Amino acid sequence: MIHWHIGTLLNMIKFLIEKEFKQLFRNSFLPRLILVFPCMIMILMPWAMNLEIRNVSLNIVDNDHSVTSRRLVDKISASTYFRLTALPDSYDEALKNVEAGDADIILEIPRDFEKDCTVGRSPHVLIAANAVNGTKGGLGGSYLSNIIQNYASEVVVLPAWGDTSGDVSVMTNSQLSTFNSQLSTNYTTLNLFNPNLNYKLFMIPALMVMLLTLICGFLPALNIVSEKEVGTIEQINVTPVSKFTFILAKLFPYWLIGFVVLTICFILAWLLYGILPVGHFLVIYFFAILFVLSMSGLGLVISNHSATMQQAMFVMWFCMLILILMSGLFTPISSMPEWAQVITIFNPLKYLMQVMRMVYLKGSGFTDMLPQLGALLVFVLFFNVWAVRSYRKRM
Repeated sequence: MIHWHIGTLLNMIKFLIEKEFKQLFRNSFLPRLILVFPCMIMILMPWAMNLEIRNVSLNIVDNDHSVTSRRLVDKISASTYFRLTALPDSYDEALKNVEAGDADIILEIPRDFEKDCTVGRSPHVLIAANAVNGTKGGLGGSYLSNIIQNYASEVVVLPAWGDTSGDVSVMTNSQLSTFNSQLSTNYTTLNLFNPNLNYKLFMIPALMVMLLTLICGFLPALNIVSEKEVGTIEQINVTPVSKFTFILAKLFPYWLIGFVVLTICFILAWLLYGILPVGHFLVIYFFAILFVLSMSGLGLVISNHSATMQQAMFVMWFCMLILILMSGLFTPISSMPEWAQVITIFNPLKYLMQVMRMVYLKGSGFTDMLPQLGALLVFVLFFNVWAVRSYRKRM
């Protein structure tokens, strides 16, 4: 008896899935759009992004602890481009902050920094930039280099100009012109995780998330509402098909198409830009499954509360626009206002974009992304429970 019920259920699911695929491919335009749209996005969008960077998180390792080095720290802190987040005791400690995402750039001031300035030697300052976001790392390192160079040309130890106190002083204009030819500060910039400052490495993994959102969230919602309008959904509602079976059959084709498109994006990223993840594809697919479940659940919620295609399209477009803009795709979340950063906590796109970038650029594994895993599981549970409870069998 149990085997008969299971067999009947599987046959019913198979029949409904076949119906969805036939309905999908009956429209010759939609399958072409599903294939052409990702290709156009992957080809055009990576070349169209150029963003100004502010609020770069900075860690300063001051090995000198002198008046000169402290004034340099104060000067950098006063810049609107940087946000001083920590003063670690060592470079290794600062590097851990970069790997954890708490810092974007490390500035290491060497020992005897003030002494080198005193005797006219060029102190060697290290700037290590997190280049996962190539634009942010490159511009941040450039801004910091300019500040250091300007500071080196403004300050000099007074003994070189007749004072024996050893304190730091600001030179006059005539002294400054003479000193500029005598002193320069050497620095080394390390671009971590993205040595060539390739902004496409930062943008392309996030574009894949956007495509997955549109296909697995937008299209299923519109499909269900279109069946409401033509009346075919009413024919299924009078059958003994359960809510779970019906929803599963409606979503499965778009899940499959979504993963096909994601795989196509992997191939295009490799063929067009030579980009391959440092980590494993299986990690990406695992998190993509959770994301697809959450977004399709959101799409179902919207379709359940929409009576017409126009209403569903308006609501879905509004939601997609907000989710994409607040995900960190175009603007780093750290550069957003504080109230906007709070809103991003409730955005599932944010977490998969973080996963994609961490796997592609850092080679992160499951243990490195437990917060993202927990957040996506919460979204899966929340949206799908809401979708099942809000779906009315008789409409």
